[in-house]
Amino acid sequence: MTEPQNHENMTAEQTDLYRARQRGRNKVLGIVLGSLAILFFAISIVKIAAQSGGAH
Repeated sequence: MTEPQNHENMTAEQTDLYRARQRGRNKVLGIVLGSLAILFFAISIVKIAAQSGGAH
């Protein structure tokens, strides 16, 4: 990706587009990290249930 390095020389429209791309990437990254946390939690619950004999 070719992100502008000097933000001072960007027009208002370029700045808005840059920020919109940042927000989009941040949302995707947040969803991925949240999904991984839920996955690890679910795996932990399944392992604990298997060790304790599961449901009856």
